[in-house]
Amino acid sequence: MSTGTGSERGAVAVGVDGSPSSVQALRWALGQARLTGAAVRAVTTWDFPASYGWAVSVDDVDWEGTARTVLERAVKEAVGADTTVPVEQVVVRGHPAQVLVEVAAGADLLVVGSRGHGGFAGLLLGSVSQHVVAHASGPVVVVHDAPEPTAG
Repeated sequence: MSTGTGSERGAVAVGVDGSPSSVQALRWALGQARLTGAAVRAVTTWDFPASYGWAVSVDDVDWEGTARTVLERAVKEAVGADTTVPVEQVVVRGHPAQVLVEVAAGADLLVVGSRGHGGFAGLLLGSVSQHVVAHASGPVVVVHDAPEPTAG
């Protein structure tokens, strides 16, 4: 499956890992696409986990299928019943930062969340968002989590 590295225009690419931050980024990308008439390319990645020392059997795990399920759930949560913006769902094997930089080369805009799975709670940007901001060839928007409403 193509990662969108061609000269295709009119696309807002968004990195999705299923975290609240990435769902918020997807919502933002949908709003931007609605304003500009672009399509949304929702991208998630997967790879075999690294292991050191003990051999781990991963033959019975469908890593790509799990990634696809996470992406489908996130898209369903972000899109809801709104079908006005086409959303292409792309699952790519590889490191998220590298894949998203490649995808950004073929899109008008790349949108990522500020923090995904992992990292330290005090960081303003996660490692993937820092990497794509520094290395993407086009514009990048980093969407921060919306604050939780407080009880009045």
